[in-house]
Amino acid sequence: MKIHEYQSRDLLEKYGIPIALGQVVFSTAEAAGAFKKFANPSCVAKVQVLMGGRGKAGGVIHVHTAEEAEAFCSRFLGKPFSTYQSAGESKIVHAVLISEDRRIDEEYYLGIAIDRAHDQPVILFSREGGVEIEEVAIAKPEAITRIYFSYTNLPTKEQIFSQIRKQFSEDKIPSQIADIAAKLALLFMEKDVSLCEINPLALCGGSTIIALDAKIVFDDNALFRHLDVAAMKDPDEEDERERKAKEVGLNYVSMGGNVGCLVNGAGLAMATMDMIKMAGGEPSNFLDVGGGATADQVREGFKIILQDPRVEAILVNIFGGIMKCDVIAEGVIQASREIDLKVPLVVRLEGTRVDEGRDLLKNSGLQIISCRTIKEAAQVSVQKAAEYRAQHVHSR
Repeated sequence: MKIHEYQSRDLLEKYGIPIALGQVVFSTAEAAGAFKKFANPSCVAKVQVLMGGRGKAGGVIHVHTAEEAEAFCSRFLGKPFSTYQSAGESKIVHAVLISEDRRIDEEYYLGIAIDRAHDQPVILFSREGGVEIEEVAIAKPEAITRIYFSYTNLPTKEQIFSQIRKQFSEDKIPSQIADIAAKLALLFMEKDVSLCEINPLALCGGSTIIALDAKIVFDDNALFRHLDVAAMKDPDEEDERERKAKEVGLNYVSMGGNVGCLVNGAGLAMATMDMIKMAGGEPSNFLDVGGGATADQVREGFKIILQDPRVEAILVNIFGGIMKCDVIAEGVIQASREIDLKVPLVVRLEGTRVDEGRDLLKNSGLQIISCRTIKEAAQVSVQKAAEYRAQHVHSR
């Protein structure tokens, strides 16, 4: 579960991590008052949506007067907003953060994530903050300091300080950073966090380190232990398709491509997406119907996939074990008829009752393309999506 920047800042502050002063506003009428309260002499205005790249999309700017703050809020509040990281999807802006505009001398990156390869949390620190840390990791991996720890043995300020001290000419700045990192590790452990980032962690006024931005993602499976965290969830930010999928017992994640995927089993679903990529296409989603899905769930899965207007073909890839191929076939046929499917449909069935499933598809009277291998199915799906796109330039 993700929370907004202003909520993340509040949580950092509770753990004793210094932040820039500010106020979140939910209406244009609140903007002037917030500006006057924190201007020094200007403020920074930030749209509050759960996506990266806000600055490049114009959603983070300096405002120099109360009127400019009002104009910014009027421009964004209640309006759709998207960035290059949102795969063309937009969210309605319901809040704007107006904070003091601190003079920044240097920008750093500080984050904690779970390193799956090491099965441990890791503190990540870089003096190259204010940019995408993924870009730094690719271009200059040596610029990132990694400090591993365990949940039962959190790193102390002194241990972190010893790892980053050599990057600075004196003690005061790394000492503050180490103190913040130790407090962030405590937050990470106590709140069952899966990712937290401060970018930038800024040196202001030549001597003070503060958090100017914050991103925190929590482990959904642990929310029952943290009702205070669960209460911060913003339902308006939840993907409608993912919400619907949960309701009917399916696992769905939007990916932003044009080939819809309906697969049974997470491993097979990931392999299917890889094959689509290798065939030159882009998967629009991850949709795992599980090992015991019903025909009704398959039908609902189709509906969820088709809520994405970018879908230009659907690939159903089923390896029948507990899930029988004829059940999937029946669900595919029902869904195709009920929703009057227009985009090309490619189906690959293998496993339990596969012959019965293939016969159902063959005798359905529907335009269903049957394939024997996952490679063939992926290639055909990408090809049919391209043909569909060429024929339907403006609409499905």
